[in-house]
Amino acid sequence: MEEKKVWFSNERVWFSFFMILALTLNFGFFIGELDDPEHHNVFELFAVIIVNLIATILKFGDRTQMGPMLLATSLVAVVQLISAAIVWAFAVHINDTGLTPSVMATIVSLSGGALLANVVSVILLIIETTFQRR
Repeated sequence: MEEKKVWFSNERVWFSFFMILALTLNFGFFIGELDDPEHHNVFELFAVIIVNLIATILKFGDRTQMGPMLLATSLVAVVQLISAAIVWAFAVHINDTGLTPSVMATIVSLSGGALLANVVSVILLIIETTFQRR
């Protein structure tokens, strides 16, 4: 007898966990004054990048109908966040301009783009889960 696939598997729980954690961590980094470095911690950005990378890796195994869309949103978030980290590293360690308001605004704006991609990803996950239960 063929086993029916259960929508609530351990694999799906971890997948959802990392997607939602990526969203909430990114929100935590993004919130605050746009151009004030005191409101945006470099270690929080690092954590956001790591969690988004884990979420992206987990999406490679997703064989659902929404899988490609979820992977695309995750890749967009990773590209935005890595770009933000590159801008930060370049301003602080290579160009020696430091975290000026303009540089910080660019970093936070890139994080905002990733945040939007994370929101779309979680919305797609909710839609997919709703349809799977029916």
